[in-house]
Amino acid sequence: MSVDIAADPPDLDQPPNPAISEAVNAAEAVLRRRYGAKIQLAEPEDLGGSKLSTVVRVRVAATPFSLPRTLVVKRYNPPMPSEAFVREAVSYQLFTALTAEERMCPELYAHDGTAGVIVIEDLGRAPTLADKLLGDDARAAERALLSWARSLGRLHATTAGREADFDALMRRLSSAKVKGDPLAVNGPAAIERLPQLLEDVLGVHTPAHVFERAERTRWLLATSRHRGFSPSDLCPDNNLITSRGVRFLDFEGGCVRNIMLDAAYLRVPFPSCWCAFALPAGMTEAMFAAWRAEVRVMWPDLADDSVVLPRMLDAQLFWVWASTFWFLPRPGEQDGPIDSHLPSPRRSVSLAARWRHLCDEAARAGADNIVEHAQAVVDALSKKFGPDLKLPMYPAFR
Repeated sequence: MSVDIAADPPDLDQPPNPAISEAVNAAEAVLRRRYGAKIQLAEPEDLGGSKLSTVVRVRVAATPFSLPRTLVVKRYNPPMPSEAFVREAVSYQLFTALTAEERMCPELYAHDGTAGVIVIEDLGRAPTLADKLLGDDARAAERALLSWARSLGRLHATTAGREADFDALMRRLSSAKVKGDPLAVNGPAAIERLPQLLEDVLGVHTPAHVFERAERTRWLLATSRHRGFSPSDLCPDNNLITSRGVRFLDFEGGCVRNIMLDAAYLRVPFPSCWCAFALPAGMTEAMFAAWRAEVRVMWPDLADDSVVLPRMLDAQLFWVWASTFWFLPRPGEQDGPIDSHLPSPRRSVSLAARWRHLCDEAARAGADNIVEHAQAVVDALSKKFGPDLKLPMYPAFR
């Protein structure tokens, strides 16, 4: 989940939350060390956080320095420093070293690994891409999607060639205990185990040559010349649509990796997210074109379809297989929404749409073995979970 800066203020009748008080105290301490003088914070507003952290907006009540009127504090739960804290702090450090025009996220003001706290710029009560998609304005949702895709491309382009900087910051903060792409752990494991799950749940056999093709997508996790920073979690709620453009949030999985894995988020779309409804015809192609226009400035070869499209099919295959392993209901499990607390499609409905789309993309690429297997999975999903597994549009497009 993202930092929900659009959250309602807390109920003033409720007793003070110790976690919020601890976050404010930790932020004051780290700011004092950073600036060399006392900075007083007041009026903490709970922004939601997660099971990993407490996130609050605070007013800068007293400071001898020129600071913004408000800041956002994120304090991670012990023990410290956690992998999520390290990745997020290093990610903000990387971007804060860039110019304001290149920075695609809030500016970092202070951080402390022992206390597990970061203090960042408050971007205000701007909506997220999820807010736009779940709203009722189709034009606003379309503009937000294209702006998000362009911003993702700029994020990749501005961080090209900065992997050594990111790694150096990571080593300084974590003594090399945290490194690499977090997806490199659970992604290959999901692909390895999916054929057995498809057999057990759907009765679908995965031919050896299809499994080998899926296995080869692991190259996406290895060295590639198309590498840039990735937030890892690109769900539609992990950003803010500000007057300066889209700004990305939640870098708990921040890393440098093959940008094709992020680009496939535009084509699946949003394969690991709760907010995974359907988009209008042509929308994913328009988003991909917007992303591509930004990245080909740094990687001219990405203007060539013969370079891009095979890589995109591999990335799509990787995400469809991995997300199927994560979301396919196991025997005895209910075919419920992806997220029980937020607007989400049923798991089977979402997965059927992904396998249909994979089938179409593979057919265009002439990958007949993928087409046959994908169609078998769609047919089995329909047989087990219902004949009409049609993914509804995002509310904004209904």
